[in-house]
Amino acid sequence: MSVTDPIADALTIIRNASRGKKETAIVRASKLTGQILEILKKERFILDYRLIEDKEKGQGSYKVYLKFQKGKVPAITGIKKCSTPGRRFYATAKKAPKVYGGLGVSILSTSRGILTDEEARSQNVGGELLCQVW
Repeated sequence: MSVTDPIADALTIIRNASRGKKETAIVRASKLTGQILEILKKERFILDYRLIEDKEKGQGSYKVYLKFQKGKVPAITGIKKCSTPGRRFYATAKKAPKVYGGLGVSILSTSRGILTDEEARSQNVGGELLCQVW
């Protein structure tokens, strides 16, 4: 089965698992997905993630350990995919959108790698707005 937008699929799996109060979610592995998961871990939206290698298929997958607050309230209340294969959305360094006044994070693909909106502003680079997490 071919996947048109693997990032959107990964974000949807994480969103659904978070809303369903699951402890883990398994998403298809790629370099871009790994970099996005690293930002989510750094920004404390997930606890951790591990690469599960699949020697038969070769690609593998990531096991994402979701974070919950007291009373099983998920740390991720929303994930929005901004750029799609049919409509790309770009932002300059000065116009990188803040999510809920800085409570959330925008993730951008820049010439310096995958960065958050704050990192893009501090490094004065713009790029493609991949997603927003709050």
